[in-house]
Amino acid sequence: MAHALEITALSPAPGCTAQGFVAANKDIDAYLAERDGFRWRKIAVCEDGSVIDVVAWDAQEQAHSSAAGDMTGMSASPVHATIDHGTVDWRVVDVAHVI
Repeated sequence: MAHALEITALSPAPGCTAQGFVAANKDIDAYLAERDGFRWRKIAVCEDGSVIDVVAWDAQEQAHSSAAGDMTGMSASPVHATIDHGTVDWRVVDVAHVI
């Protein structure tokens, strides 16, 4: 079954750390877990302190729907204050190969 990956690269806001970003995601994790098509989420911290956040979905449409809800229904989440929004690179792509 084909699926999609939502991939976000970002840097923490000034004065914040990648670990602070991870800790501020509790409500986002709960929100994602309730969304149709959600498969899993993994957050990686790079050597330079930047973050790669990957979420697997059944389809691109579900990723886009979830992101729209994240920016509206989850706009009060503490995670938003931990992100340098000028550094965010967000994309949704179809998975082409799985082993």
